[in-house]
Amino acid sequence: MTVLSRVSPFVGLAAAALCLSGCNILIPDTGATDPARFVQETSPVFYNPPGVDPMRVKPVDTPIPQRPGVPPTIYNQTYGIPGANFSRTYGLPVTNPVNSAMYGQVRDTDFTLPAIPISRIDPQYLRQEVDYPSKEKPGTIIVDTKTKHLYFVEPGGKAMRYGVGLGREGYAWSGRGMIQWKQKWPRWTPPAEMVSRQPDIRAFSAENGGMNPGLGNPLGARALYIFKDGQDTLYRIHGTPDWQSVGKATSSGCVRMLNQDVVDLYNRVPAKAEIVVM
Repeated sequence: MTVLSRVSPFVGLAAAALCLSGCNILIPDTGATDPARFVQETSPVFYNPPGVDPMRVKPVDTPIPQRPGVPPTIYNQTYGIPGANFSRTYGLPVTNPVNSAMYGQVRDTDFTLPAIPISRIDPQYLRQEVDYPSKEKPGTIIVDTKTKHLYFVEPGGKAMRYGVGLGREGYAWSGRGMIQWKQKWPRWTPPAEMVSRQPDIRAFSAENGGMNPGLGNPLGARALYIFKDGQDTLYRIHGTPDWQSVGKATSSGCVRMLNQDVVDLYNRVPAKAEIVVM
């Protein structure tokens, strides 16, 4: 074997190594562990518009309009600084976690109330405690038919406010009465006048036993029966599975509430509570 034949295999390996050196296959990239290089390659890239010096851009600190009646929160606070009154908004959550908890799915006796899509309801009709000076004693229910709100009067000029759906023109009741009794998951027995107007509900009339309690029952999860001078007015405060009717005048005269709200009201209202519908 000649010297050339002995050397030729090594020459071929050297040539191959030179050809592959551009891919760094045989030469390890020791610079990849350099901290300075790591920071440079992973640092965030910011958009810098042409002609704008980011060091000279000042934050805008101007008053932000506030909705009347909205109390300051950690997301919407008003600062009183001598010589300047302004508000700062810190980014109100897309969905209020408190409302999500109040109107989420809940198990109630034998039934499970489904969550209410509160993002599709005007916030003014969601349950909240408000300032409400009134001559009525605490424990009284006041229904404002103009604003579609029900107030449960509390001590100290406060009230728990709920959104309600009311009767159409000519069907609503107004006046002063009393909550004679309350019922959990009531049976619906439409009065004869309603059956005569809507013959399709005759199967649920009083003589036929009414409709069983349940998620599809028009009275919902609770009913509070309104009496006047000892007589049943046939009007009720009740829950409804039709959450879209809250804030509207679409019912046959009763006061409709979101099921989660009527459960809350039921637990607050004392026996023989007074009610004013104005």
